[in-house]
Amino acid sequence: MNDNAPIGGLPPGTGALALDTYDMGMRFGSFHALQGVSMKVAPGTVHALLGENGAGKSTLVKCVAGFQRPTSGSILIDGREQAIPNPVVARTLGIGMVYQHFTLAPGMTVAENLLLAGGQTPSVIHWKQQRAGLAQFLKTTPFQLDLDARPQELAAGEKQKLELLKQLYLKPRLLILDEPTSVLTPQEADEVLGHVREFARSGQCTVLIITHKFREVMAYADDVTVLRRGQAVHHCAVAGTTPALLAQAMVGGAAESADSVEPAARTDAPARGAESLAVQGLQVMGDRGTLAVQDLSLAVASGEILGVAGVSGNGQRELVEALVGQRPRAAGTVTVQGQPYAARREENHRLKVRSLPEEPLRNACVGDLSVAENMALRDFDRAPLCSGGRLRFGQWRSRAREWIAGYGIKTQGEDAPIRSLSGGNVQRAVLARELHGDINVLIAANPVFGLDFAAVREIHTRLRGVRDRGGAVLLISEDLDELLELADRIVVMSEGRIVFETPGPGANRQTLGAHMGGGH
Repeated sequence: MNDNAPIGGLPPGTGALALDTYDMGMRFGSFHALQGVSMKVAPGTVHALLGENGAGKSTLVKCVAGFQRPTSGSILIDGREQAIPNPVVARTLGIGMVYQHFTLAPGMTVAENLLLAGGQTPSVIHWKQQRAGLAQFLKTTPFQLDLDARPQELAAGEKQKLELLKQLYLKPRLLILDEPTSVLTPQEADEVLGHVREFARSGQCTVLIITHKFREVMAYADDVTVLRRGQAVHHCAVAGTTPALLAQAMVGGAAESADSVEPAARTDAPARGAESLAVQGLQVMGDRGTLAVQDLSLAVASGEILGVAGVSGNGQRELVEALVGQRPRAAGTVTVQGQPYAARREENHRLKVRSLPEEPLRNACVGDLSVAENMALRDFDRAPLCSGGRLRFGQWRSRAREWIAGYGIKTQGEDAPIRSLSGGNVQRAVLARELHGDINVLIAANPVFGLDFAAVREIHTRLRGVRDRGGAVLLISEDLDELLELADRIVVMSEGRIVFETPGPGANRQTLGAHMGGGH
């Protein structure tokens, strides 16, 4: 019998399926990514999968979707054990997956992308018939996309909707969603998750969703499983839990207060001081030769965190690169403490400007250099790391050891290449370097993107510490929860412009979302 076929050689069923993993393990050499994971996902439900980075969430769903084969245990579909050696077999069983990163063909139309998703495109396509079928399909969803549009012309939120439509078009029995709302406004997120929930409740599909947002779990999921260090440590109905209990299960140890995991735990900011960072009339060209930042003005006072909200792709990356000297400025002025600032190294030292860029390994480190060498990049030619024109490598290493201990950086030692560290530990190493000494201005771009729960809390605490010591913090983030938790003021950036401003405390999520999406 072909073990790639469903048990008994029967064709796959229709409608929502039941998924069970039994004692499932996945080993890579001596490393156990999953250990004895048993999980029940009831048909027609939305089941959330929570856990810190490295907890095993992605490994688990990749096993279910056929991208990896577990080294022990079983996967059961509707109570029958199934071998799922590859994604093609997963597809025949009715399993579809929407990935965190886009998998669209950018030069093909929406219609062509939808047809490609099936994997069995005919040699001759009868487009009139196919377009009529696609148009009819779109009427059954709340998402209206132009069939002739190309993904390269779509906003990030529209691309994510197309990724979901690709799977819904195939009528999956189990739909796996990996961080599906990371590029969506709150309204778009509610629209997508609301439709997914209704799709499950209609009995057409079962949904397994990986998310790090407690709000989404509480609002849209029926049940939740928490993974920690490759083990399933907590299963419960969402109706019987709280964000605080889920956070406790994720990290272990004593329970945190609910406020510590919801965007409500705010500390009072010190009184705002004088204007520290001022941007006036800034214009920045994008990669395609058009203006990505258009006549943008903002100011951050000492003792303030100014949050910049916006959906990905609205000029935030170009703004940060222009501020930190990685991209030319087409027009406008930037001043720090009233003095012109062009982001040169000497100005960074004199005016005490620091930055925490997104993707620090790519933007703030030299991967092949050691942890100690990367920690010295800012001041390697200054005392005490340099004396009489001679570099004092012993000082580099001893200071690095102090910072490794103080910031809890997990590394084989200060001489290990920084690329050998995990993402969270690279970010901690950059934090140690950038937060050393007095700071007038800190520019932070998505500083916790992709990091686990514990690292997020630590970095947020340190950002507040910069503000509380009188620094001006410009926080650019695509995570609205992060801004609602940290920012004293929030501005919204859309199509390269600041389109809205509000105090951080009490800011309305839906109002912010409307402006992020281009509404008023």
